[in-house]
Parts: sequence; C-alpha cells; structure tokens
Amino acid sequence: MHPTTPTTPNSKYAWCLVRRDAPPKRAAAERVGDFCEIYANYDAATVQAQASRCIQCPDPLCMQGCPLSNRIPEWLALAAQGDFMEAALVSRSTSNMPEICSRVCPQERLCEGACILNGKTDPVAIGAVERFINDYAIAHGITAPPPAPPNGHTVAIIGSGPGGIACADELAQLGYDVTVFEAMLIPGGLLVNGIPAFKLEKHIVERRIDTLAKRGVKFRLGVRVGWDITLADLRRDFEAIFLGVGAQKPKALDIPGADLRGVLPALPFLIQKNVASPVLNDAPIDVAGKRVAVLGGGDTAMDCLRTALRCGAREAVCLYRRDLANMPGSRKEYANALEEGARFEFLTNPVALVPDASGGAVAEVRCTRMELGAPDASGRRKPRAVPGSDFAVGADLLLVAYGFDPAPFPPGSEFAQLATDDWGGLRIDANQMTSVPGVFAGGDSVRGPSLVVHAVRDARRAAQGIHRFFQSAPR
Repeated sequence: MHPTTPTTPNSKYAWCLVRRDAPPKRAAAERVGDFCEIYANYDAATVQAQASRCIQCPDPLCMQGCPLSNRIPEWLALAAQGDFMEAALVSRSTSNMPEICSRVCPQERLCEGACILNGKTDPVAIGAVERFINDYAIAHGITAPPPAPPNGHTVAIIGSGPGGIACADELAQLGYDVTVFEAMLIPGGLLVNGIPAFKLEKHIVERRIDTLAKRGVKFRLGVRVGWDITLADLRRDFEAIFLGVGAQKPKALDIPGADLRGVLPALPFLIQKNVASPVLNDAPIDVAGKRVAVLGGGDTAMDCLRTALRCGAREAVCLYRRDLANMPGSRKEYANALEEGARFEFLTNPVALVPDASGGAVAEVRCTRMELGAPDASGRRKPRAVPGSDFAVGADLLLVAYGFDPAPFPPGSEFAQLATDDWGGLRIDANQMTSVPGVFAGGDSVRGPSLVVHAVRDARRAAQGIHRFFQSAPR
C-alpha cells in the first residue's frame, strides 16, 4: 500500500496530499470460513504516510475523544518519522493494552470521530497506526519497564477482563502483590470468551496475561467469588480488593413465546463458539443450516450475526427497532457483517414468537414495523408502532442481544453490603471505592455495559485510588 501522492512525513499539507487508506482486509468469502482476524497491518511505508496526515493541532480533539486521553499526536509524529519503537512506548504510557484497544475500540465514535480533519476530509487512521506500532514493538522485543520494588501490600482483583488486567498491571508497576481471581478456567474475561477471534485473536490476550504473570501477578482460575470464596475471606487475606466483575446477566425477552426451545441469550452462544467452557456446561448450540435471528443492535448483536455465519447458518438476520442512524453498534462491524452475508431489518420490533408444528421450538418471529417519534430521555428518537404493519420472519434459532444487567451475588452474600444504584450497579466515589472501605470497583458493574477502553480507564483510576488508600492509611 502506498499514498496516492508522494509526501514528506510531517508535511503540513499531508492531510490533503495523502488519502486515508484502510488497512488490508481479507475478502468476505474467505474470512467467513474461519475465526482468524479479518484485518492485517499496514506496511511500514503506509504507516508513515498515514501518520503524517496528522496536522498536530495545538488542542488535539482526538485526545479529548479518547477515554484514556492517549498521547495520540505524539506517537503519530514519531510513527511518521519511522520511529515505531518510541511511538509504541508513548502509546503504552497511557494504555495498558494498546494492542488490544486498537483492535476492539470503535475509533469512529472516539478518537477518529473527534479528529479535526472530519470537517474537511477523512480522519487520520489512528486505530490502524496504533495497532501497527504496538505489534511492531512486540515483534521487535519491546520490554516493559521493571516493576517497583515490593511495597509489602496485597491486593485481590476479581475478574480478569480488561478492567482486571489493567488494574493488575498498574498495581504491579507500583510494587503491589497482586492476585487475580477468575471464575472461568481461562483468564482474559470477555476479551477471550466474549469477543470473537475474528476481531481479537486469543493469543494476543494470552500474551498480555503472560506478561503480567512474568511480573509476579498470580492468577487463581475457576474460583467464583461470592460462591467459592467470600468477601470476608478476601478481606482477611488481602488489604484491598478491586471488583472488575462486569455485567453479564442478559436482559430478558418479554414477549409471548420467549420460553420456546431455540430462544437463547447471546453471551452463552458467543462464549461457546469462542472457547471450551466447562464452567458453563451447556449443550452444544448447532446453527448449521439454520435460520438465525438476532434481536438488538449493539456490538454483541454484530458478533452473533458474524459468528453464526461462520458456524454455517443458512441465514443471519438482525431485527432492530430503530434505524441505522440510531443503532449503537460500531459502523465498521455493521459494514463487515453486511459483507459477510448478514441481513438487517431496521425499524422492526418483535412482538411474539410462533412455535413449529411440534409446538416446542421457535419457527417464526412476529414483528411490527416501527417509526421514530420524539426523542426519549436519552435524546434518541423513541420508536412507535406503525398500525397494520405486522409481518413475520422465519427463525430456527433466536439470539437475544438486548444488553446486560449486573449478575447478582448469591442470596445472603456479604457482597450485599456494597451499595448499589437503581440499576443495580455498584456505587463508587471519586477514587472508585465502593461503600465498603478498601473495596474498589470499575467497568460494566459500575457504569453498565460499555467499551473495553472505559473499563481500562476505570481500572487505572481505581489503581491510583488504591495507592492513595494505602498512602493515607495510618501507619
């Protein structure tokens, strides 16, 4: 790949001399046959050209659009000069997993969406450059800074998803003795068992976990906190606790026929197709040759559609009650799903499920066409039914991707001491500390289902809060 017009890196006019080039992407007909990542890296010359499109504005909007306030203009300038190792070091100074965030972040809604060039032309390809410089640095033996000497304090981290990994990383760098508890038998949380490998290959997460282990972070797998180990146990053995447990209780489908066979929540389907999961112990979900309908319009719905097609579904259709403009899912993932054969029925609201001839399994989704009315409390236009517009969509398997709520701890658990909000999320203060002193939290269990980068930001803040907690404790 090469720029359309030769230019000098860091040229003031590179943004108008060099078009934005998308990173190489495998053809849809090829990629639907496997679960390998669909994108490849730029070559070095293209990275330099793409990075040179940054105009180095004095008040970088891209940094404001990034939840981590990544030092984007700095590492773009270094990448434009070909100094990829130094660029990666700058990238890593504000992010605990840039090689992961660059793959899974919806840059079009964050840094690239805020890029000032959007008013004139295409934004700088920030995500693709970030991915290249970090993959390059790993391939060329970048070394993490040595952790601080042990400070004698112990911290338990519950959950090994992005929040748990980031918090463990930050605390290890400060000299804490960190133990991560994970309910699954494979560490990585939803990075491993929720995000399909065609977006994030598992070895990338495994490499990040290995790095933590080499720095002294311990992992206890197959331990369900609240069931196998209590809050009292943790508070006895550790001086502080970080809860990065996420929100994985699926929102219910509340329409007639929701209890039919073949109606499943999205997450168990994705987990089963991602990794061997003895903890779930569910029967195999076979979609080969079947008509799969997915309810919802977020990234989980996109993942279900694309996974079903890779598993041999005859068709995969998304039923979403708003239009494309109001769909929360990544536009990049929507485009990829379309290329791979998924179909979308917008302004479509399921109202009932119809059984097959045996009466036990779903065969059809009864739907009503919708139109958008006035905005609701969130500012999105509220859908309303169009009278007399009922129609049916055939489906042998229905995957419900309506979002998630916090997974409750067992009845009577000491974790019930933690104050929650009306939604059931954990209440925290400015230091990410819950209502129980020394117990901190972040990510989806606090804010609701959100982005990987938000969990990383919360975890970094929590690590600093934990550090201040120990510094302020009486000696």
